[in-house]
Amino acid sequence: MPGTESAEHAPRHVAVIGAGMVGLATAWFLQERGVQVTVLDRAGVAAGASWGNAGWLTPGITTPLPEPAVLRYGLRAVLSPSSPVYVPPSADARLLRFLTGFARHSTAAKWRSAMRAYIPMNQRAFEGFDALAEGGIAAQANEAKSFIAAYRTEAERTVLLDELRHIHAAGQRVEYDILTGADAREVEPSLSDRIGAAIRLHGQRFVNPGQYVHALADAVRARGASLVTGADVVDIRDDGTGTRVVTAAGSADRYDAVVLATGTWLGTLARRFGVRTVVQAGRGYSFSIAIEHVPAGPVYFPAQRVACTPLGDRLRVAGMMEFRSAEAPLDRRRISAIAEAARPLLRGADLDTRTDEWVGSRPCTPDGLPLIGRTRSPRVFAAGGHGMWGITLGPITGKLLAEQIATGRQPNELRPFSPLR
Repeated sequence: MPGTESAEHAPRHVAVIGAGMVGLATAWFLQERGVQVTVLDRAGVAAGASWGNAGWLTPGITTPLPEPAVLRYGLRAVLSPSSPVYVPPSADARLLRFLTGFARHSTAAKWRSAMRAYIPMNQRAFEGFDALAEGGIAAQANEAKSFIAAYRTEAERTVLLDELRHIHAAGQRVEYDILTGADAREVEPSLSDRIGAAIRLHGQRFVNPGQYVHALADAVRARGASLVTGADVVDIRDDGTGTRVVTAAGSADRYDAVVLATGTWLGTLARRFGVRTVVQAGRGYSFSIAIEHVPAGPVYFPAQRVACTPLGDRLRVAGMMEFRSAEAPLDRRRISAIAEAARPLLRGADLDTRTDEWVGSRPCTPDGLPLIGRTRSPRVFAAGGHGMWGITLGPITGKLLAEQIATGRQPNELRPFSPLR
């Protein structure tokens, strides 16, 4: 059973497959416990979902993705290329299996159960970032001086207000103010006159995700880890006393244990070790623009599912949940849809001169819960499936998983996220 090994058998050398936030955080916290680490990635540091996302650190609103509101989109909406949630009409059997499970979990009762699982992780999320800061990571998590969720009407705002009430009822505290459109523009002048209602969240943070993950990679290297890019891992073999990591180039290096932090591709290597949960690409898009007044913190347009984050002197604009192949090329219709959704809501934004257009695949699970912990093998661990919350929960995931790997004891916070559920 998971969590039964003694600390006497703590691994000395661990391979971490995946150089995104979750993988590198796990590597860093393993190093904290004296474990030698080798990180392998087929592309490079932050090459997947870690680079171009919104960079929000929002444990206050980190909730399960399957929710009753998702089902209200309807078939016609999700088949539209301009919809915030898009499913291609040519969905394959694997995607249909995921969508069936996702719909089954999009009920109030399932949401409440999953929310209760998230709360202990959310309560400790900043602990992970604080530990990295104290350890000298050369990138910072910024306090959100303002975090505005903005709406055209008060009626639109009721959706998030209801969700906040449900979050409170589940036992998680999040402080917020209810604002008029004029109040919101006074706080955040980048909002247009079309904004008629808003919510200001307190106690949240944000990062430049690509910059932060690269700084984390530098810290892991500086502490003695090998970080191998261009390593396409095709197989993991457990020989009973250790593991072999097999690459497409033919190498088969031996390690005491392996962490699979491969994002959307987690299931490819984990399935043979008893992980049956489908991990589906929920692709998000982003781009960067100039704006007359750079917001002091994140701005969210929930009705349009558009997230904006100040990164230096520019604004990153992100959105979309596109359920399709992770390998599909960037679809410019999605970029245009995000730009047109944001255009009437922002003041002084140059949405036609865009840079850093990007698509990345968030690893989503049907029940909305990540897969963190030991697999059927005592030497193979999974760390992924966080959906939209891999940046927010990446460091605390790494901290708790490193504890389990090094001590053989499963932290209580990880029990709902067993890869074998």
